[in-house]
Amino acid sequence: MADEYLLQVTAGPFYDPASHQVVAVNSGTPTKVQSPLCDAYISVRVQNYRGEYDSIVVWICAHDDDVGLPRGSPTTSPYFSYPPHTHDQYSISFSFVPHRTISGKSLVFGNDFDHPIRDRIPPGFSAAFRIVKWAIDPGLDGDVYADKPYLYGNALSSINILSVGPKIGEESLVNDLTSDAGDDDEAITEGGFEGGQELRETLGVPEDAAARKKWFLGGDARLENWQWEEGRLYKADFFNPYLDFNEFALRLPGFSLKVLGYLGGEDYLRYVLKDKDTGEVLFVVVFTLLPKEKVEAEEAETGKSGNPSAIKSGLQAESDFEPKADDLD
Repeated sequence: MADEYLLQVTAGPFYDPASHQVVAVNSGTPTKVQSPLCDAYISVRVQNYRGEYDSIVVWICAHDDDVGLPRGSPTTSPYFSYPPHTHDQYSISFSFVPHRTISGKSLVFGNDFDHPIRDRIPPGFSAAFRIVKWAIDPGLDGDVYADKPYLYGNALSSINILSVGPKIGEESLVNDLTSDAGDDDEAITEGGFEGGQELRETLGVPEDAAARKKWFLGGDARLENWQWEEGRLYKADFFNPYLDFNEFALRLPGFSLKVLGYLGGEDYLRYVLKDKDTGEVLFVVVFTLLPKEKVEAEEAETGKSGNPSAIKSGLQAESDFEPKADDLD
């Protein structure tokens, strides 16, 4: 059933899909996002990517001159050839400079929805969540049964790789952000540069990524002592081998769960970096499944003329969707 869909990735400064632009997956060209809280450059990589093709690209290029997408995206990235990432399924890497200082206790990264999903939570979710908490992110917290469900982890203990840079001025902002902002030929590494490593050492933050994540789970005092400083450059990478976006399947140690059949009209997964105390968003990244049949029908209807359609963002219209037997295994 998964081969009936194409995967589209968008990013923007707000939840509103109208503020988003399409991300060129595996392209090596980061997507610039400016929000009231930060300037950011975001790169998304997906292994064995099955995504935008001509009809989507034609419409996007006709309606957004700044996107400049190639005709289709590579199915993989050199990123996945590096030893730390040979088994990973996807990566969201980003460089960002906050516009105001944010407490280490307040900045979170994770998934949320605008509406209830309790009637679509698949059997086995509770077991999967326990495995995730045990093996992947002990700091993950949330409520999937809420009217606005969420799963957030503190950014300091959830983000896989964190590199701290210098404070930078407006003139060097673009160059410093785009440098290593997600270049497919080079993965971000844990640590610091141009004074960032010294800042980590002053705060007692371990050099190793796994040790850093564990250290920040050691109590609120450590989180509160950290400040995401206004004007300072940070580079981060979030990845794992467990979520297969091509199949929309979760594959954990000793446990596998196909989620495609339970999505209903909500055929997307949204990641957000936000200040949980104020509710303000730094940026949003959305993975959306586009029905291939619908895309092809719209392509035929528009004749590739660039007429407006719902292709640019799958969030703008819900698709009719019923689970099939092979997705309920």
